[in-house]
Amino acid sequence: MQYLIDQFADTIQAAGSADEPLIIRSGGTKDFYGSRVVPLALADPLPSGGGILDATAYAGIVDYEPTELVVTARAGTRLSDLETELARHGQMLAFEPPHFGAGATLGGCVATGLSGPRRASAGAVRDFVLGVRMLDGRGEDLRFGGQVMKNVAGYDVSRLMTGSMGTLGLLLEVSLKVLPLPAMELTLCLPMNETEAIEKMNFWAGKPLPVSAICFCDGVLFLRLSGAAPAVRAARAIMGGEEIDDGAVFWETVREQTHPLFQTRKPLWRLSIKSTTPPLSLPGNQLIEWGGALRWLVMDSADADTEAVHSAIRSAAKAAGGHATLFRSDGSCAPVFHPLTPAMMNITRRLKEKFDPMRILNPGRIYPEI
Repeated sequence: MQYLIDQFADTIQAAGSADEPLIIRSGGTKDFYGSRVVPLALADPLPSGGGILDATAYAGIVDYEPTELVVTARAGTRLSDLETELARHGQMLAFEPPHFGAGATLGGCVATGLSGPRRASAGAVRDFVLGVRMLDGRGEDLRFGGQVMKNVAGYDVSRLMTGSMGTLGLLLEVSLKVLPLPAMELTLCLPMNETEAIEKMNFWAGKPLPVSAICFCDGVLFLRLSGAAPAVRAARAIMGGEEIDDGAVFWETVREQTHPLFQTRKPLWRLSIKSTTPPLSLPGNQLIEWGGALRWLVMDSADADTEAVHSAIRSAAKAAGGHATLFRSDGSCAPVFHPLTPAMMNITRRLKEKFDPMRILNPGRIYPEI
């Protein structure tokens, strides 16, 4: 596989010499996320010249020791293949990454930094990244971290790559901590209003209960209990509600955004805020996850895609101690990510200069300045 790395490095160096942008992608299932730099069709030219660096060929599991709960895989490895191999040994990616398509890869999972319903109880993608191998904007082959939790002195560059959207380098390999699959899982549903649901979410979060996922939508609170069978049964008796038969299917619709709320061409906002925040007074339909800390918002008004509405959403998120991301839209001109403070933007620029001094890797994917 070294010949592929050499080819990738040559492509990066050639783009740098020509001062042309290079778009990093693999499965393409998350092309919609972030500011659009990928052409609508791969046959279309990039707006400012340049090319696409497709890393899907660099795939496969490099090292997996189930007894150590660590796996190292190449970035082009399909998430479905990796999860199938882990499941054979009774293990999983605990942050429950969304796929958004059969071609989803490990590199795209880490580069976007997106986590699924289990994130509030298990942790985010970055919490499970132990080490990475990458090519920077000069085409240099770099390694950071390793395969154990306490292996880093200084800056934790491995986790810095999580959510960097390919703006700092091309991921080659990733080492992840994995966890055992729960012995038992069941899903409960309880009818209630939004205020009651938020109160219940935060009350239960302070109790020793095996809650692994929470979702509220359309007047119903859904709870997933995961763990040892006695603990799950005891929690089920305490929390009440009705058990649903297709719990696994329901959580997949939330993770993969096939739930009816997401089936729209209207702008979809992702608000990450304090979990105790009361119901937000914003027009539209909402779905709440992560114990109240994640609010998905679909605007239903005719003027949903106006600057005034964008400002109102971001102001509401900021007042609630968080930020708002325009997760998906159909041609909206609004900035995708919440504006950074001047100090944070300065740090972000300096990181870009260190890892990609020619600014050729996914330029503008997160912010126009980088």
